[in-house]
Amino acid sequence: MCVASQQPGVTVEELRYVKRRFVRKEALRTAIAEIVNDTFRIRNPIIWGDVTTARAADSKQFGAYDQNLMTEWHARYGGRGIMIYWPVETGSTCIYSKLRRCSSSEVAAMMEGVPRHCTDMEIERQYVDSHGQSEVAFAFSHLLGVDLLPRLKAIAKQKLHGVETGDAPQYGHLEPILTHAIHWELIRQQYDEIIKYTTALRLGTAEPEAILRRFTRTNVMHPTYRALAELGKAIKGSSPENGKNRTLSRLQRP
Repeated sequence: MCVASQQPGVTVEELRYVKRRFVRKEALRTAIAEIVNDTFRIRNPIIWGDVTTARAADSKQFGAYDQNLMTEWHARYGGRGIMIYWPVETGSTCIYSKLRRCSSSEVAAMMEGVPRHCTDMEIERQYVDSHGQSEVAFAFSHLLGVDLLPRLKAIAKQKLHGVETGDAPQYGHLEPILTHAIHWELIRQQYDEIIKYTTALRLGTAEPEAILRRFTRTNVMHPTYRALAELGKAIKGSSPENGKNRTLSRLQRP
């Protein structure tokens, strides 16, 4: 509408026709990726800094008419609307965006944006808020080669998990926040399924929202979901520098 208002010879309906006829999702993604990559190449590092391997991601609510099929009531923010999920690199350049319902999972949006941002940026660290992380998100991020670094709102209520049963007394002051040990055998049993779902995420043959919904659509917890949660607990309690090597060595298959 703004474009039409500045071009008297172009109507809103004509712009809508062009959008429906010529603007395709794949072409638009390609154009956005070209713009972002060119921005990385030409921007002045003295002002913006060098392109890093870290990004932050969060969602924002926008009001929308009730007639919009994606409009929903947002329980946390209040009001009806939609959500836009934006991963942004440290120099404030948006590298991906996704229109979502208010009830959709921010964890799923984060998992989708890691392998599908379509730019030349190599992502090694992903910053999110409390709503963009979970134990399963830690597991999938680890398997996709990204360190998930959340800002935990209820950090005082977080628990850690021991490597083996009976480890708690070895850690002295940490004993009050340590709970049961990681169930490594369950992870081994579900190893092939875990790799199958991770590959589907990487290749884009399955939507993260659909995968998470499949895990939680019944009252019985899916065994692969339980295994991913156990792996996520191990990653969550590890430092970003050493956690990958320790976990991989612990899961080494015969």
